[in-house]
Amino acid sequence: MNRAAVVLVAAALGLGACGAEPQKKTDGAKTSQDAALTAKVKSALATDVGARAASNITVEASRGTVRLSGFVEDQEMANRALGAAKKVSGIQTLKNDLRVKSS
Repeated sequence: MNRAAVVLVAAALGLGACGAEPQKKTDGAKTSQDAALTAKVKSALATDVGARAASNITVEASRGTVRLSGFVEDQEMANRALGAAKKVSGIQTLKNDLRVKSS
């Protein structure tokens, strides 16, 4: 590729980025608190329901709201997971979207 073509491609790529929307700024404190809360809940799940069962449960935290989702073997496991999450301090709202696998 000759020099003029390289300059043209670089200019086109640079101009393409000009029209892009700016990225949203995230509140670093909120993000780190959410990450810490997620880690605490995952740890509690692994301790109370076991690592294998906990690996099937997704934990999402946002501004003090924690959502559990995924599939568990039975209702008892869902209840144990919910109980484990309830023990974690810092949760303002706990949403249970766990589903029991059908046999």
